[in-house]
Formats: sequence, structure tokens, C-alpha cells
Amino acid sequence: MTCTERETQLPGGGLLQLTIMDDGIPLRAVLERPHSGPCPLVIVLHGFTSTKDKPHTLAACAAMREAGCATLRFDLYGHGESGGEFRNHTLYKWISNTLAVIDWARSQDFVTALYLSGHSQGGLTAALVGGMMPDRVSGLILRAPAFMIPQCAREGSMLGRSFDPLRIPDEIDVIKGLTLSGSYVRVAQTIRAEDAIDRFSGPVLLLQGDQDDLVAEVDSRAAAKRYQHCHYALIPGETHHFDRHPEQMKTIIRDWLKAQLQS
Repeated sequence: MTCTERETQLPGGGLLQLTIMDDGIPLRAVLERPHSGPCPLVIVLHGFTSTKDKPHTLAACAAMREAGCATLRFDLYGHGESGGEFRNHTLYKWISNTLAVIDWARSQDFVTALYLSGHSQGGLTAALVGGMMPDRVSGLILRAPAFMIPQCAREGSMLGRSFDPLRIPDEIDVIKGLTLSGSYVRVAQTIRAEDAIDRFSGPVLLLQGDQDDLVAEVDSRAAAKRYQHCHYALIPGETHHFDRHPEQMKTIIRDWLKAQLQS
């Protein structure tokens, strides 16, 4: 069951801190509205080892509000201020988190339409959930989505670490001295991102930097071509974290969202 544990209005207006529960796990979230009236809402997912408050995520959210949408960014399982241990997070848990947040969002009277946005692993998660409910998600905004994760797991490679994909270890050391449970890999091996892409017929914006050293541009371009209605934006000189040309990223997001809302 999904519920709101606490809601605190902060100074400045239009910003609300929330705790949304997902099967006993508290998810810390921030809702920001461009005005007090009805409007679309974009649910925003961060990436692997990241949080809802990274500068590039805040910049993307600002562009969405400038287009007339409210934004709801939240920390996913094992990350930031939310519950759960990092080592125990999986894509299934992130999908469950996102579904819980969507349930909360759909209960809000001001929400006129629902969009999903995500960066890296959060982009993959947003795409998977979009494929699960194409009837409820009006569009996707994906920034360097990590569509390669499931295939890497099946091939026995994760962030430069190699392992036997048929004999998955109990723990895998990853970046920044962190470890992942073998369950992360076992879950990822079962996921077919292509199926989620094929099920989503709504509009998609996919942004990619040509200096991204984590997500290959060829993978993002292939996903964009597979979607039925996708605008692909390659930003020259941009990295995986969209930290070199944030204004260009913001312009692309703002203009695309405005076009969707006017159509």
C-alpha cells in the first residue's frame, strides 16, 4: 500500500517535501509546482549511486517547470535519504518504487497528465515502467538511459567487473568501494528492455552526450530508432552527467515538453 507519511510545506511556496511509502520502505521526495492550478506532473528518477538532488537533475526539473509541469523527484531504494541498503537494491525494487510514486501522483487532484523522466539507471527504470503502463504515462524524457545493463548482466560484466553469468557471486565490488548483492545481477538478467520499448507508443525525448563514457551513443541511438515516436537529441561535448552544457539540456527539455503540451 502506498501512503504519504509526512508532508512539510517549505518557505518559498510551491515546494513540498514528502515521504511516500513502498511496502514499508520510505521514499523521500520533493514536489515542486510551477503554480497552484492543475498541470501535468513529471516524475523524475536519478541514476545509479546518485540522488534526487544532483545539479543536473535539478536543472532538468527546472526546465520541466518552465514548460508548465510540476516535478516530483525522489530518492530510490538504497540511495540518498530513502530506505533500504544500497547493496540490496535491484531494478525490480526500483520499478516497485516508481509504481508506488505513480499511485501517489494519480491520487492528486492537480495532476492532469503524467510523464516519467530518468537518468542512466533511472532512465532504464522509467522506460521499463513506461512499457508496463503505456495507458497511464503520457510521455518519457530519458537522459543517457542505461539500456545496456540487462545485456551486460547476461554477459557477465558490470561496471568493468567480470564474473561468470551462470555462477553469480553473492557480492560484486563496484565503484566507490560499494558492493552489490548477486541479486542485482540475477534480476537484471531477466529484463528485456526491448519489450518495454516496443510496448510504449507515446512520445519520447532521449538525450545523450557524445562524450558519455558510461552509456554508448550507439545504444541510445538504437533505442531511439526502436521507439515509435522519439526525438533524439545528441549534445556535442556533453558527458554522462550533463554537467558541461546544462543550459542546452534545459532548452531541449523545455521546448520538447512545451510542444507536447500544445499538441
